[in-house]
Order: sequence, then structure tokens, then C-alpha cells
Amino acid sequence: MTAPESSVKKQLKAAKRPRVEEPEPDPDRSAAEEREQQQKHAALCETLRGEDASVRLLEELVFGAEERLAERLTDSSVFLEDEDVLSVCSEDSGSERGTQPGVRSAVWEDEDDEREEEIDMTHRFRRDFKKSEAENKMTKQRLQQRLKEQFQKTMGGTPSWAEATAQKRQKTAEHESEDEDERGDLLRRTGNFIGSSDSLPKGIIKMKKCVNVNSECPGGDQLTSVQFHPSAQIAMTAGLDHSVSLFQVDGKTNPKIQTIHLEKFPVSKALFSADGESLVATGLRNKLFYIYDMLEGRVVPVSCVRGLNEQKVSDFQVSPDGKYLLLSGSSGYLHLMTTKTREIIRSMKLNGNVCSAAFTSDSSKIFSSSQEGEVFIWDVQSSKCLKRFEDDGCVRGTSLALCRNDQYLACGSQSGVVNIYSQQDCLQKQKPKPLKAVMNLLTSISSLCFNSTSEILAIGSRADNEANRLVHLPSFKVFSNFPHVQKKNIFQTQCLDFSPRSGFYSVANNKGHALLFRLLHYTEF
Repeated sequence: MTAPESSVKKQLKAAKRPRVEEPEPDPDRSAAEEREQQQKHAALCETLRGEDASVRLLEELVFGAEERLAERLTDSSVFLEDEDVLSVCSEDSGSERGTQPGVRSAVWEDEDDEREEEIDMTHRFRRDFKKSEAENKMTKQRLQQRLKEQFQKTMGGTPSWAEATAQKRQKTAEHESEDEDERGDLLRRTGNFIGSSDSLPKGIIKMKKCVNVNSECPGGDQLTSVQFHPSAQIAMTAGLDHSVSLFQVDGKTNPKIQTIHLEKFPVSKALFSADGESLVATGLRNKLFYIYDMLEGRVVPVSCVRGLNEQKVSDFQVSPDGKYLLLSGSSGYLHLMTTKTREIIRSMKLNGNVCSAAFTSDSSKIFSSSQEGEVFIWDVQSSKCLKRFEDDGCVRGTSLALCRNDQYLACGSQSGVVNIYSQQDCLQKQKPKPLKAVMNLLTSISSLCFNSTSEILAIGSRADNEANRLVHLPSFKVFSNFPHVQKKNIFQTQCLDFSPRSGFYSVANNKGHALLFRLLHYTEF
């Protein structure tokens, strides 16, 4: 032990016990008396040390003797009245010897520490993955799931190896949706309570121009048809260049899948079957039409249909249930042909010439319009005319369309007016009045189409450039930002269509291009 430590020890001992002064040696005393005196002094010191063992333990804890610290602390015979000193010494010795100190409980907990990191969805690279304006923030796991779903949609469906997982996820989502419905609107949201409505807002429609559907294979002549596949992320174009083409729609490159060339057969109209496994194409010159089996990759010409007495067939409709083709003939005839046996089973005749026809969503009724401005409603099973009325203010009818939820009927005329009716009024009232007469176009209406949610009615005319409008329902107001007045890229509208979930809108024009627009309000294809 060093000299300073001995001095400190002496001072500490002097403060804790009575001071004992050692007698000065007397030279006159004998050696025996001096030894006796030293023995008595040593005995007295030993007695004092034994009586104050706690002081000696404290000295060892402060100044040394660490090797015996653990056994001294566990010795029940040693008692220190100051518990705080013992606690501090125990913690210090534990840290120095490498032992782990006791676990302390936190004074308070911050909820933000347990929250998952959220991603900013307002960034321009991620805003397309939002399903609503309220999703400004999204967790990493949720964003990863959204990206997986977007990848599957781009590939045209879920891979076979992932079908089982997708079914489990769907069941889980259904259960969670049911639970949320029971909790109510307030408990349904955990984020921002001020969000946009699920319904499409009027005024301005959020959309962006994408690469043309047929950018890899533009038509050599004007297009006559464009349609999205009912289940896959595929679009079809057809035109007067004797070809029908299929494209994978991703909005970026839209790669071509296949082109079917029909020799000496300018296509008047082409449509997918209801199940999407085949497509039907009619021509301009005769009653021959082609059926392309997409699964087998085989083109089947149909030149003879039993019961069809027509010189040519160019316009037709496919029933939603896939059982029938409705062929528009001459002199006001409508022919109902079965897709299974390819024979005419019923024929209906209206006054004047047929200009357009459409099935209701359940395929039980047919709405048709004549060039004389009358609308006829037919029963499919009995071929009887259930109702007939005049299109309000129409002099010459040109087109007709029904929405998928059986809510609206749209009738176009040569003057450019589009009357929008309620289907219930058309069936129940003797003289139904239109809910709205849209007069934004001045030329003959050649194309009408409702989107899947019946929130948009697209109208087009092939008689003038940029004659294309989108009407918001149920406000019946035309979106003011479409088309772009300063950008002439639509030209003459030949045909138009919405994707199955309204995520895309396409317009086929007379230049051989199928324009593609992304409707940002809808998050699915």
C-alpha cells in the first residue's frame, strides 16, 4: 500500500474510534517494562478493531480488498446500517467484475417508438399506388403488398403457384371487411378522418396520357374496334387493314401479344366473347364472320348460319351471359343467334331501320333504337316487344348504350344530342322523359359507352376531330379538362371503351391508333 493511502486510513480510523496516544519511551525504564507496555498497547488496539468491524469493512470496500467483496457482502454476520452505501457498492462491483446489473423498468414509454415506419405516398413515384386521397402514408408491409397486387394485375392474373395464397388473403380480407362494417364508420379509419369520397368527383377528372395501346403495331388503316378483355389485362384492336391484334396493357410499353390477319376481310366490328376465351369479327361486305379461339389459337370462319336470310352482317352484340349473339340485319330485323349451335332461334322486327341495340345486364331484355328516333324494348325469351317510346326530341337516331347496373339508358342522335334516361322510367312510364340532354357535341353521335361503375358516360363522333367527351354521372356535367383543346391527338373517334375496373380509357381513331388514358381515380385495371 502506498504512503498516501496509509495516511488516509489513519485519518479515517481516527474519526471513527477514540484516539489512543502511545506513550513516549523512557530511557530510564528497563527493557522488560517497555515490552510489557507495548503488549498492553497492542492488546488494546486489537480490542478496538474487533469492536468496530464495520469500519474495517468500509475501509476495504473503499480502498481495496475487491477479491473478497462478494463473500463479505453475502456474509450474514456483517451488517451495515447504511443500506444506500451497500447498494452503490454492489452495483459498482458488479460492473467492474463484468456481471450484468439488475434490469430497471422504464419511467415512461413512448408510443411512437413502437409504430412502424411509414412511407410517404405523395411522392410522384408512389402516388399511382394509392386507392384514395386519404392514403398519404402507408406502412412498408402494406406498400409491399400493394406492389405485389399491381405486379399480378400487370401479368394478367395470379400465377398458378400463388392461387392458394391469394385465396387465403381474400378470405382474411373479407373477414376484416365484415368486422370493420360492424364497428361503424368512425372506427373504420385509423388515419386521417378528412379524406376524399369513394365516388368520382365532378368538374375535373384526374387522368394522364399513356403510350398508345397498339404502339408496337399501329393499324395500317383506320381502326373500327377497340375493346378490353373482360378478365385479363389485355386489349384488342381491329380495323380496315384486315387484322385483329392483341396487346398486354401495362400503360408503359403495352407489348403486342399476337396479330391475326384475315385475308381480304376488312373488319367492321370485333368483340370478345363473354367468357373471354374467343373473339368474333364481322366484315363490311357479306354475312361471313370469323371466330378466333384464343385458347387453341384457331380461326374458324362462319359462312352459313341456319335461319339467317341476310346479304351482309356488320353490326352485332354479345349477351352478358354468353349464350347469344344479336345480329343487326336490314329492314329493321334483329336476329338472335346461339353461340353453341350457331343458328338463329328468334328474330324481331322494329319499324324502320336498326341503328343500335344492347342487352341488359341479366340478358333478359334487349333495348334497340331505330333511325326514326324510336326505342324498342324486347323480351329475349318470347321475342315480344314489351315497350316502345319516342326518344325525346330525336329526329334521327344513331346510337344506344346501357350501363352495367341497369340504371341509365343513353340514346344518341344525328344532331349531336345525347338523351340520358332512367331504365326504370323507360320500363314503367308510357312517355319517359330524359334525366338530362347532353348537347356538348354538334355532329352525329357514333359511339356511346358507360364505365363499370356507371359514373362516366363516354360519347364520341366520327364526323369531327376531337369530338369526344366524358360525362360525369349523376351530375350530368361534362368534365372540363378532357379532351385537351390545345393538343390535337384524338382526331376522329371510331370506337371507345373502358377497362373492366375503369382504370383505363381507350379511343380508336381514324389514324390507326388506339389512344390510352389512365383514370387516376380508379386504382384497378
